[in-house]
Amino acid sequence: MTVTIYHNPGCSKSRQTLQLLRDRGVEPTVVAYLQTPPDAATLKEVLALLGLGPRGLMRKGEAAYAANGLADEALDEGRLIAAVVANPILIERPIVLANGKAALGRPPEKVLEIL
Repeated sequence: MTVTIYHNPGCSKSRQTLQLLRDRGVEPTVVAYLQTPPDAATLKEVLALLGLGPRGLMRKGEAAYAANGLADEALDEGRLIAAVVANPILIERPIVLANGKAALGRPPEKVLEIL
């Protein structure tokens, strides 16, 4: 089984989720998404697996959310995805992909549902 985690080592939930996977004997591929953000196509795939629209994956409390006017309901999906790609700090974390499914590790135990 291939497991991937979009990880931010500065985030306690992300660290907890990574440790939870490792405690279960799973050594995931770790994507440090702040350094290597997903492109628009990958982000669309992840959103589809999560069953979310772009705003559902955004950290609305981040300065980049307000600075880019992302609360504007008139913005279409393409503009929102482009903003996330340009500002990966907006991505809610961690995201785990496994078995053709995806889960947000909030709480970390949620990722166990897709293993």
